[in-house]
Amino acid sequence: MTPDSLKIRLLMELRGLGVTETRVLAAIERIPRDIFVPDAFKQKAYDDVALPIGQGQTISRPSVVALMTQALRLDHRSKVLEIGTGSGYHTAVLSRLCRRVYTVERSRALLTEAEQRFRDLRIHNVTARHGDGADGWPAQAPFASIVVTAASAGPPAPLVDQLAIGGRLVIPIGGQGQVPEVTMITRLEGGFREEVLMTARFVPLISEVETLA
Repeated sequence: MTPDSLKIRLLMELRGLGVTETRVLAAIERIPRDIFVPDAFKQKAYDDVALPIGQGQTISRPSVVALMTQALRLDHRSKVLEIGTGSGYHTAVLSRLCRRVYTVERSRALLTEAEQRFRDLRIHNVTARHGDGADGWPAQAPFASIVVTAASAGPPAPLVDQLAIGGRLVIPIGGQGQVPEVTMITRLEGGFREEVLMTARFVPLISEVETLA
């Protein structure tokens, strides 16, 4: 099958799994997932599977990326905080749907590779930094949309604090040995509302900065 036909097959699978937002599907179609995976796995780039990207990290399944993104309800004015840049694939998808993406990655090596991919794709509305994602990005808060691409036992307090009233935090929640529940937390006046979107496996959110490249 050609890359185009593989991509069409993937889009059909995503529709069948509940991805109905046309802008999200269009963003998935526009971003070439094959450049975000190692050469050894390029033949699986348009399968709905997670793949290793080095540094003990993975690129999430396209369906997980699409459903988490759809839950954020982004528009061209949105400002998004992403915790866990990884390969940069989810970042690139987000970049097609909003005004600006702020993304934090603890692995300097992964971040360097992701930033080069952004340059290659001429993505100019992403601001990335090397740091502890659990701290968020206080200087740019509040955010109406925050997405975390690693599992945590609970939502880190700084991320909750940086969520705007009416804003959505989408985060996999689950302790060691559990299959995380991808949960959407909406901040309301005087409280929060939680909704479980799906279950999916993620690498754990590590609350420290990797000092070695």
